[in-house]
Amino acid sequence: MKERPSFPARWGGNTSPAKPKSAPGTNLPQGLGMDSSAVRQRMVQKLAGQGLSDPRVMAAMGKVERHRFVDSALVNQAYEDTSLPIGLGQTISKPGVVSRMVELLCAGVTGKLGRVLEIGTGCGYQAAVLSEVASEVYTIERLRGLHEKARENLRFLRLAHVHLLLGDGMLGYPQGAPYAAIISAAGGEAIPTAWTDQLAVGGRLVAPVAQPTDRGVGSAAAQALVVIDKTSQGLRHTVLEAVHFVPLKSGLA
Repeated sequence: MKERPSFPARWGGNTSPAKPKSAPGTNLPQGLGMDSSAVRQRMVQKLAGQGLSDPRVMAAMGKVERHRFVDSALVNQAYEDTSLPIGLGQTISKPGVVSRMVELLCAGVTGKLGRVLEIGTGCGYQAAVLSEVASEVYTIERLRGLHEKARENLRFLRLAHVHLLLGDGMLGYPQGAPYAAIISAAGGEAIPTAWTDQLAVGGRLVAPVAQPTDRGVGSAAAQALVVIDKTSQGLRHTVLEAVHFVPLKSGLA
């Protein structure tokens, strides 16, 4: 049986040394009440009003404490439906976008998803949400600073089935393939072939992709959420609503 890297892992399967476990709640902002489940439930109610209906995703969004994944100066905005900066030019996606994409992954699946590949770990929030709906999560980040931040953010959860990898997400992670689902937190001109190659037959990929624009040369390409279903007959593409994500890039930094 192929050995799986333990949590957290570095690109190539070399495990990082474990650090002492922090006591639960020691990094919570004081006096803000952000650790109250009622705050998260209000957020879930708002998401339901926007169309979220999958009970698995609603439960995950209501359980994962988003305030643990944002900078202390922005913690009062943690449960608003807004993206927030997390450093190095990156952002934590809106709760509405996270829940929408995860719900798309779960559509048509009974029970938990199987093995999921996430492209772009960021601060680790979406990986934590995915851990609630999938049996195993591999998540890749190309920016070393964010990889380390996510590792610290997720450490208190002790998620043995979440594997953090430092590497080029455009290459996917063939060692963990095939994947029941692949999700990307960055948008490129096209879906890398490596991703669809690593997607299992019957699996689904959800990612932002640049769309043609008639606004002239030099204009930023609009993005749309794209769903790819891999069938025995080939790939089926579905283009959904417009979105705005950071650009998909290759290499390590």
